[in-house]
Amino acid sequence: MLFDLKKVVGGLLMPLPFLLALMAVALILLWFTRWQKTGKVFFSLSWLILLLLSLQPIADRLLKPVESRYPTYNGRPTYNEQVAINYIVVLGGGYTFNPSWAPSSNLIGNSLPRVAEGVRQYLAHPGSKLIFTGAAAKTNPVSSAKTAALVAESLGVPDRDIILLDKPRDTGQEAEEVARLVGSDPFLLVTSANHLPRAIVFFQKKGLHPIPVPANQLAIESPLNWWEKVLPQAMYLSHSERVWYEKLGQLWQQVKGDDR
Repeated sequence: MLFDLKKVVGGLLMPLPFLLALMAVALILLWFTRWQKTGKVFFSLSWLILLLLSLQPIADRLLKPVESRYPTYNGRPTYNEQVAINYIVVLGGGYTFNPSWAPSSNLIGNSLPRVAEGVRQYLAHPGSKLIFTGAAAKTNPVSSAKTAALVAESLGVPDRDIILLDKPRDTGQEAEEVARLVGSDPFLLVTSANHLPRAIVFFQKKGLHPIPVPANQLAIESPLNWWEKVLPQAMYLSHSERVWYEKLGQLWQQVKGDDR
């Protein structure tokens, strides 16, 4: 119940639902009250914020500092490559499950890049095991972990090298399950670049030694056409939402005492 409440409240606090709710309040004030000036201010402010968060220069400028905390992992010596990497942990994300689709089509948003990076690291570390985490959604008989594993298998990873942790429903629970399996051994922790700083806190809090492996970087740094910078797009609004989501998550970590 608490988990569902957390997700609902967190979802309502995302920029799009929050700003739409603010617009709705503004419309009520404009149509049904004498508070015309207040309604105009609310509507104008929410419209302007929605516009700004949907522009690439603003959205990606907000997102880049969150994503750049850890660089792409390519076996850097600073992580003591003399220590064998036995486990590669890939955190679960969005998914659905339709058996008639190609396996990769069942991974939504951030999940497919995480799995792809996990497979890349598996190929670079012979003898390692891929660990996929994530419980099943209430309306889905197949877990997030199993769905990711099916994608890895379709890319050539043998079933014997895959471990499923299909009970955890959030990052804190994922850290608890991984701790029982890997103990004090260092391991690669693969998740979205914007999620990695918060995820590392959860795992280190359990006394684990994760090596950060970012995937699914979103903030665009390459040159763009001028119209791509000035036209609002839903994709860039989603980039702004990722920043807000992670900031809310970090705040919740601190409230619960899950910080360093």
